[in-house]
Amino acid sequence: MADLTLVMGNRNYSSWSLRPWLLMRHAGLEFREVRIALDQPDTRQKILEYSPSGRVPVLIHGTLKVWDSLAICEYVSEALWGGRGWPRDSRVRAEARSAACEMHAGFAALRQELPMNCRARDRRVTLSAEGQADVDRMCEILESSRRRFGHDGRWLFGDFGVADAMFAPVALRFLTYGVDTPPETRDWCSRILRHPAMTEWIGSATAEAEVLEREERGRG
Repeated sequence: MADLTLVMGNRNYSSWSLRPWLLMRHAGLEFREVRIALDQPDTRQKILEYSPSGRVPVLIHGTLKVWDSLAICEYVSEALWGGRGWPRDSRVRAEARSAACEMHAGFAALRQELPMNCRARDRRVTLSAEGQADVDRMCEILESSRRRFGHDGRWLFGDFGVADAMFAPVALRFLTYGVDTPPETRDWCSRILRHPAMTEWIGSATAEAEVLEREERGRG
């Protein structure tokens, strides 16, 4: 699809960019990537050339622009991947959408206290009560979804889908900060970190030169 373009931020830090990119790679879609380094003097100006919101990611498909991670994933599933981003069963699909939307809208403390940093390891952060509550709720969602719907023991709601892509940055956060998690969560995190597209993303993130100091939490 030569007219399909995903505009993204830094791979190392941009969890919002990772989500639709991962889904699109898993779906086998061909698309052009435009990477815009974040927190630079000209960042907003460059993003506004593509995105009406002034934020990344944004998907451009012909004359259409979709400028939100979850909206991009919805569009990819519906228009480009035959609806395979969501479970076929309506009740399971409703739960998967609920989980994805909670991930999209919530967990503010976790995002602030454990920012995604793909190349960092052995970082140590003392979580606030709110941060720990977010971790506990995150594990509850992952454990329950996988136990009830991950029939073959791999993904959250059966086949790999939007919900897995939305939660994928969590696996990187837990890895970076050494967060102790229950068995089902730990196994799902291990599986998604081994996904070929995730290993590609992490490799590219490690090669990036930019360092955003505000995102470098837990450094000794």
